[in-house]
Amino acid sequence: MAKANAVYAQSGGVTSVINGSAYGVIKAAQESGIIDNIYGGLYGINGVLEENLVDISQESPADIDRLPYTPSAAFGSCRKKLPSLEKNRADFEKIIEVFKAHDVRYFFYNGGNDSMDTAHKISQLSHDMGYDVTCIGVPKTVDNDLPVTDNSPGFGSVAKYNAVSLREASFDVASMHHDSTKAFVAETMGRHAGWIAASTAMAGTNENEGPHIILLPEIAFREEAFLAEVERIRAKVGYCVVAVSEGLQNAEGKFVADAGTVDMFGHTQLGGAGDFISNLIKNKLNIKVHNALPDYFQRSGRHIASKTDVEQAIAVGKEAVRLAAEGLNGQMVTIVRDSNTPYSWSVGHTDIVNIANKEKVLPVDYIREDGFHVTEAFRTYCQPLIEGELWPDYSGGIPVYSQLSRNLVPKKLGQNT
Repeated sequence: MAKANAVYAQSGGVTSVINGSAYGVIKAAQESGIIDNIYGGLYGINGVLEENLVDISQESPADIDRLPYTPSAAFGSCRKKLPSLEKNRADFEKIIEVFKAHDVRYFFYNGGNDSMDTAHKISQLSHDMGYDVTCIGVPKTVDNDLPVTDNSPGFGSVAKYNAVSLREASFDVASMHHDSTKAFVAETMGRHAGWIAASTAMAGTNENEGPHIILLPEIAFREEAFLAEVERIRAKVGYCVVAVSEGLQNAEGKFVADAGTVDMFGHTQLGGAGDFISNLIKNKLNIKVHNALPDYFQRSGRHIASKTDVEQAIAVGKEAVRLAAEGLNGQMVTIVRDSNTPYSWSVGHTDIVNIANKEKVLPVDYIREDGFHVTEAFRTYCQPLIEGELWPDYSGGIPVYSQLSRNLVPKKLGQNT
């Protein structure tokens, strides 16, 4: 394929290291020899549909170099899921028209399973329309639920944030439980897969340290057994720390925190699993309970990101461009675990169809037999993913983050497109 332009876009819930992947793509694109200009899609695929493309060449080198140290999505993300080609061919045709108008032949989409579905469809339609666009998926999700890849950039840092936070909160409860708080509940992200909730296990160095109970979406919630476990732990330790996934389900398969609405991807809106568990403990056991909802804090905590996670985020971005330069299309970059001890990893790739709209849940051997905690096998898996630190620079006591100017390239299809 002749030298042409490229578009990079970010999609879905952000992470503390997604901009590391942006940095990897941008740097590799500038050195690739196959890409003239690289543009950023403003707010994900919306930027392509609305022909709002950021001219990355106008950003300062210092801001680009600071991207790996900056949380959230520097180019803006989105929750937009495009329907099937059969139901909404017009949007996909519009995307190809925008690409054609700006001589874009390479598209790098940084997101999760829904984003991979979009990239796959664009790849298909561009070929059918006689204007081939090489589409490469760049993995990203704090949920760690993408199949094939060993882990997903974003997970290691959210795991580290939650593990550190739970460890510190556990020290707090241990200090106060004699005549105050007897139970502490923290709700983590994780809709159908319990990777994030499971990662809080890394907070404890022995069974007496929190979290003492981890409630996972893979295990149907059992009220009586749970309350009995809380009482058992209180009798032994004096207090109980609980981590609960937002996606916790009851025996009927219904989310205990179903808000009754759906998001742009058609996913059930969740919120309140921590409240549900806290109220249950308070009302049934008549003890003082505190609960916390880290929410956006956990996925934006770049100040405490994992070095492994940052390095992998940059690597998958660079590899995406290398795959495109090799002439591969419809692929997603993967992380391959080569060894546990010592930990070593490399990058690979897989067909996007192996990722699109699929989810990877916690394997059975990662969940303790009683369903209330994880096994050593999970600890072995998770430990290297949270290790190391790459601190951002600080000024006036707070981190210095990149804030791009995001100047747009002139539209070529008209102001009303």
